[in-house]
Amino acid sequence: MVAGCSVQAPAARDQGSTATRSAAPAGSSSSAGSSAPADPTPSTATAPTVDFVPAQGAKGVDPAATVSVRSAGGNLAAVTVRDEAGAEVEGRLDGDTWRPARRLRPATSYTVSAEVKGQDGAAKTATSRFTTVRPTTVAKYVLAPMDDVVGVGMPAMVTFSSSVATPQQRAEVEKHLKVTTEPATTGSWGWLSDRRLMWRPESYWKPGTKVTVEAQLAGLQTGEGKWVGRDDSETFTIGRSQISKVDMKTHQMTVVRDGQVVRTIPVTTGKDGFTTRSGTKVIMEKVGHMTMDSATVGIPKGHPEYYKLDTEWNMRVTTTGEFLHAAPWSQWAQGRRNVSHGCTNMSMANASWMFQSSMVGDVVEFTGSDRAFRDGEGITAWQYSYADWTKKSALR
Repeated sequence: MVAGCSVQAPAARDQGSTATRSAAPAGSSSSAGSSAPADPTPSTATAPTVDFVPAQGAKGVDPAATVSVRSAGGNLAAVTVRDEAGAEVEGRLDGDTWRPARRLRPATSYTVSAEVKGQDGAAKTATSRFTTVRPTTVAKYVLAPMDDVVGVGMPAMVTFSSSVATPQQRAEVEKHLKVTTEPATTGSWGWLSDRRLMWRPESYWKPGTKVTVEAQLAGLQTGEGKWVGRDDSETFTIGRSQISKVDMKTHQMTVVRDGQVVRTIPVTTGKDGFTTRSGTKVIMEKVGHMTMDSATVGIPKGHPEYYKLDTEWNMRVTTTGEFLHAAPWSQWAQGRRNVSHGCTNMSMANASWMFQSSMVGDVVEFTGSDRAFRDGEGITAWQYSYADWTKKSALR
């Protein structure tokens, strides 16, 4: 039924009318038992009308919209909203306004059914349909880590495929992200760019903590013509604690597991012009064998420092090309001087042990150089004091 149209109701019955005997004129008689039907009492019931907002057939509706249903000549009893697949949308009716529990999805048709009780007490149903806005661009995102056991330095991360354009939109994203931890853990979201945010605890995770991230982002606008199309969730668990400390001045890496030193490894790090960054880094991925080509980090073929090498036991700690890995060709310098192009080199035996002993999310703290590890170069959440980290929240 279109918005504003009357809902047809059958005529009300005249509950009190009965046949009555007609009165005869003075001086005359009437036949015994004769009578005439009385005129029925006219019905006073009025068929209710129902108005919908969004209106019947509306298109391009904001996914944040509420649904308003107003009835004239009747009482609103219930409102049900279903998507195009027939699934009922969770929500609540407050007066004449129905509010969805979550934002509606973009590019989706919805049917609103309103049950109205007329003045005669009979229930009638009116319906209306509308379609939410069709995005020019669907804003995509990924959650990480995904259903895994990770080290004590791994934050929860949300990375969008394109920018979340305004501070207000970034704040809305944060409001619709929920982090649940067991045991309860103090932490905060922080934006490292307009596409990436992370949730980290006040200090490194407690081993064994279970973390659930719920992203209720469907229907959020992230820019001109851009809306998020789906919700998502991920869980992960924190493993044992392993924190490695690389001293670039003494050329040693000390591996501390659950508070105990388990190994000290001679290393070599970046030479002049290729200085390894100082700062708290996190192992982002592990790759047993790979080919490292300096052309991918800005040193082209033909350059005096160009290299293309097969490497073993690789653990990435930055997005700019810094790894911990085996480098038998530099073993002569390990523990003595810095000769690499920025990676942390170890012997084959030490690198194999380190690879087998490490997991994604383990912390590697680098000290001893004047080159800082900066946002955009990896997982930099631990580069901030907790007080400074909370200032990176869009809700501050």
